[in-house]
Amino acid sequence: MPDVFLTREFKEQIIEIIKANKSAGEAVLEIPTEEEGVTLEYFFTLNRSNGVWNIRQEQESRIYDTYSAPSKAHWLGTDGYGMDMLTRLMYGGRVSLIIGFVVEIISTVLGVILGGISGYFGGWVDNLIMRIVDIFYCIPSLPIFIIIGAAMDGMGVPPKIRMLYLMLILGVLGWAGIARLVRGQILSLREQEFMTATEACGLSVRRRIFKHLVPNVIPQLIVSCTMGLGSTILIEATLSFLGLGVRFPFASWGNIINDVNDTYVLTNYWFIWIPAGTLLLLTVLAFNILGDGLRDAFDPKMKR
Repeated sequence: MPDVFLTREFKEQIIEIIKANKSAGEAVLEIPTEEEGVTLEYFFTLNRSNGVWNIRQEQESRIYDTYSAPSKAHWLGTDGYGMDMLTRLMYGGRVSLIIGFVVEIISTVLGVILGGISGYFGGWVDNLIMRIVDIFYCIPSLPIFIIIGAAMDGMGVPPKIRMLYLMLILGVLGWAGIARLVRGQILSLREQEFMTATEACGLSVRRRIFKHLVPNVIPQLIVSCTMGLGSTILIEATLSFLGLGVRFPFASWGNIINDVNDTYVLTNYWFIWIPAGTLLLLTVLAFNILGDGLRDAFDPKMKR
């Protein structure tokens, strides 16, 4: 237990048991808490086997309805902890969708700002921002996620804070594509007549970019964001499946599917992984169809 400090008294108890050359013994570890006069007691059992002393802590736990099949009480059965799978899927869907939307908002804000500035000003500003975009394209995302996940495990980051870090990292690493899309559209729009009119009216640069140029990129942004939303949900599911994303007790569709790492669960308990995988498939497909529909609805160039 890396978070528990072994006291001197506990070590002395172990040494006394070993010096007495007994075949077994018991030691108690008392750890003071923040409340005055309150301590936590951990009971350890020492057993001697083949000349080697083994120290173990025993804990009692109860698990109800482990991997029970679908029934009236549990429509989609229960998982390895006896939790209702339907409830876990609903909470997991909420977490996956929240992560997807927050990541896309972060990526879109960064991409629109930097892409708009790059496309409007051009020159050395465009070259600088595009070189930054190239750097972000070259960053190996998966090794970074593995390193950051291992670092957070080592630091003992709580699951809720870990989820916030995951959204921030995915958002910061995902803006480059949107920036390049916005920049390309603005390069073709800035030389048109309506931009000449904005200059003649004396509008500020900020209003020219975000009031007149960016709205013309909205149809392409909608398609990119909706398709990117599906991709983000898949990335989060993959990371959670690998143990690098959302952690227990929080549920996501990815860490629900993580149970299939056990071959016995994979072959015998279909209700653990098939519903979560089906929901992932339907959600990503729905967002892709939604993106096509919104593009057709908002694009002024489409034939009515």
